[in-house]
Amino acid sequence: MEKELEEVGQFYNIVIEFITNYSFQIIGAIIILVIGVVASKYIHKYVLKLLLKTTIDETISGFIANLVRFLIVAMMAILALGKLGISIAPFIAALGAISLTAGLALQGSVSNFAAGIVLIATKPFKIGDTIRVHDIYGEVQEIKLAYTVLINEDKEQITIPNKYMIGDVLVNSYAYRIVEGSVGVSYNSDVHSVVQLIKAVLSTCEDVSNENEPIVGVEKFADNSVNIGYRYWVVTNSYFKTQYDVNLKVLEAFNEAKITIPFPKREIHMVGEKK
Repeated sequence: MEKELEEVGQFYNIVIEFITNYSFQIIGAIIILVIGVVASKYIHKYVLKLLLKTTIDETISGFIANLVRFLIVAMMAILALGKLGISIAPFIAALGAISLTAGLALQGSVSNFAAGIVLIATKPFKIGDTIRVHDIYGEVQEIKLAYTVLINEDKEQITIPNKYMIGDVLVNSYAYRIVEGSVGVSYNSDVHSVVQLIKAVLSTCEDVSNENEPIVGVEKFADNSVNIGYRYWVVTNSYFKTQYDVNLKVLEAFNEAKITIPFPKREIHMVGEKK
């Protein structure tokens, strides 16, 4: 019992001695840290408000304001450690090593963030536009710092890392997407009448854009037919639906107008053995 009381007394003396020697340093470090946290909050709001008044994008403005807030808190934390008499050199060295390791491990993510900043600053597309990247089509739903979210006609969500948007071919067709079709007619058909018939069919389809006039004409002279090509614009989320509807209406119009769609023919000559 006496030994335990003696150990408690020694601990009590150590605590009292520590508080006596370092109380002002501890209080000073806490005050510095509290000032840093409070100041960073107000500076964050001020910087964000200031940036939003400029032409800088809202996402980039928020990123810069948050970075400034983090740096202020980090600097005040270093000052607080110095107030306690703790050497910050090992912490800086460790932070540098950790940053290097994290940078190597997360270089893909870092490049995505850098590409996101470039995209937001240059604005090659906006929400609602239809873009094609690596032969992937979709309507832009979200633009984040690390990735961009597309949605296609099948309501599938496509997430593309932003690094694939920079330094590669990016096609922006805005709210529409072009449809290409082709149909063959016999060489003795009245091509002008066929072209006008297809134009009339396209004009009856509600989903075909009126802002961009459809293009219909002779595409190719094939072996058994004259191929008539037609190109028209549709809203992205009805691409396949409209394409199939137009093809059906073209076929029905051809049947009604008695226009022949030829099929490949082959002549086979059987050569027998001579006796």
